[in-house]
Amino acid sequence: MSLNTAAGTRLDRQQIAARIPHSADMCLLDSVEHWDADSIRCSSRSHLNSNNPLREADHLGAACGVEYAAQAMAIHGALLAGLSDDTRPRAGFLASMRDVQLHVTHLDDVADALYIEATRLTGDGQSILYSFSVSAGDKALLTGRAAVVLDASTVEAKQAQQTMEQK
Repeated sequence: MSLNTAAGTRLDRQQIAARIPHSADMCLLDSVEHWDADSIRCSSRSHLNSNNPLREADHLGAACGVEYAAQAMAIHGALLAGLSDDTRPRAGFLASMRDVQLHVTHLDDVADALYIEATRLTGDGQSILYSFSVSAGDKALLTGRAAVVLDASTVEAKQAQQTMEQK
């Protein structure tokens, strides 16, 4: 099944899960509200689920919001790449986090839906730098920046080649 993924197109949880490496309960986002070439806005209420896989000691710590932001960045990358919902993305990873500020202790204490925004600051075919925020209503819950490496297999191959050259 293919979907028109023109900028601005809304996606539901099933369409998101088909385009990111996370599925079942680990797909934390409920919808893509809006996206364009530079940014994405998603929403979620999964922080209230008692079976949220990130819960620990019966709470969902605010730092788990980084995973919500990472999934928003992943779906943004998939949409920019034009991935349909029957195409799995290449594996990527968060290379670094900077200026992460937690404004609450727990996300599960927040009754409202979470809104996750990520804005592309710079990037190329190998990596992207995003700023991100997770909020509820008009309250910022956490903010920060993240460097994302788009193709983990390329990085692994380069590291292996450098290791071989050093021997």
